[in-house]
Amino acid sequence: MAGRTLYQKVWEAHEVRRLKSGQSQLFIDLHLIHEVTSPQAFGMLRELGLRVAMPHRTFATVDHIVPTDSRQEPFADPLAQAMIDELRKNTREHGIELFDVGSGRQGIVHVVGPEEGLTQPGFTIACGDSHTSTHGAFGAIAFGIGTTQVRDVLATQTVAMPRLKVRRINVNGKLQPGVTAKDVILHIIRTLGVKGGQGYAYEYGGAAVEAMSMEERMTVCNMSIEGGARVGYVNPDETTFAYLKGRPYAPADDEWEAAVEHWRGLASEPDAEYDDVVEIDGSAIAPYVTWGINPGQAISIDEKVPDPEAVAPEEAALVREALEYMKLKPGQPIKGQKIDVAFIGSCTNGRISDLRAAAEVVRAGGGRVAPGVRALVVPGSEQVARQAEAEGLDRLFREAGFEWRYAGCSMCLAMNPDKLVGDEVSISSSNRNFKGRQGSPQGRTLLASPAMVAAAALAGEVVDVREVLGVEA
Repeated sequence: MAGRTLYQKVWEAHEVRRLKSGQSQLFIDLHLIHEVTSPQAFGMLRELGLRVAMPHRTFATVDHIVPTDSRQEPFADPLAQAMIDELRKNTREHGIELFDVGSGRQGIVHVVGPEEGLTQPGFTIACGDSHTSTHGAFGAIAFGIGTTQVRDVLATQTVAMPRLKVRRINVNGKLQPGVTAKDVILHIIRTLGVKGGQGYAYEYGGAAVEAMSMEERMTVCNMSIEGGARVGYVNPDETTFAYLKGRPYAPADDEWEAAVEHWRGLASEPDAEYDDVVEIDGSAIAPYVTWGINPGQAISIDEKVPDPEAVAPEEAALVREALEYMKLKPGQPIKGQKIDVAFIGSCTNGRISDLRAAAEVVRAGGGRVAPGVRALVVPGSEQVARQAEAEGLDRLFREAGFEWRYAGCSMCLAMNPDKLVGDEVSISSSNRNFKGRQGSPQGRTLLASPAMVAAAALAGEVVDVREVLGVEA
């Protein structure tokens, strides 16, 4: 009999029952909520006369709509204030812990969960946010849910879910200097397509993934959803355990060894069978930039924008649409593309290691943000901000002409004052380059790593970060 994958082990341990629909009723260990997708769910509970079933398993923060340029209340946007006030009321009423603004623990939900030690191997984790796949970096089965499902988890601590197939993605070899986890996941999405993961959980492995830090693994798992996969995860190992040890909600010292032993046993077994296996040569990956209107429309810094006449017929229409929207010409190099805005932050790349990587580029490049470029650095949480400020990164960025902001989602999705104007071109360390994603219906977004974003901010155009860092391509 073949060995089992982590996905199988966790799913089977949490399956309450099989429903007539063929879905599973799945118990949820950890439920994360924020101010945007929870008010309606709490309203549904009231209409049904229900209470939150297990409030100790739900944790809340404010991130999407909270402004990052000011913390003074009432906020300028009355909708933002109303949503945050509603979350405060709901969490008080139901006894749910809230990481509120100014608590020292507020931040983007997918940054706060791991740094608090709430995210743990073997957990099922749900949140009303598509990038919940981030938490899979810890060997958890984590996924985004809709508002009615948020209601279901609040009311029953379970959710109805179809069981997924599992694709193993091996990223082999060693990443070259200047190449990051963001480049790896953009390469994977480009290779397999934005719909390639539909119906799958992605299990990431191979030497390049095993060598990644937890924060790098979170970046890879975060964008699994952009490749169509509902879930992305990495098997827990010593890197996982070292990250979790001593965090507020991690197992206490007297429980630690037993927890680690349990976590080790969750990893996929060497003889586990997968529905599909993909091999990627990590040593051949270069720094990436998106050129189009979905994350799969990405190329390495040395490549040129595609020609619709040279792609498969079924892809040509979308390529033409993207070129027209992005105002690019077929065969144009992405290197040298002028930018108006540089954004470093988001649940993909707003952690301390991301800010350190960007700061390294600023030090290496010298000078200041290019004239006419607006550059923002938005920490993923108040804890990240404190750490960065303790290391002097805020001062470094400010002196170079970047704006240093409070924690929040910021320009990733622009449900706050941080927006593009007109048809500005943004280079962003976030996760989506959809039309209008960053707040303007005509705004254009290039996705890249924090290091690439910092390099472009200084140059005023897309450049190869390896040249700035003085490493060989």
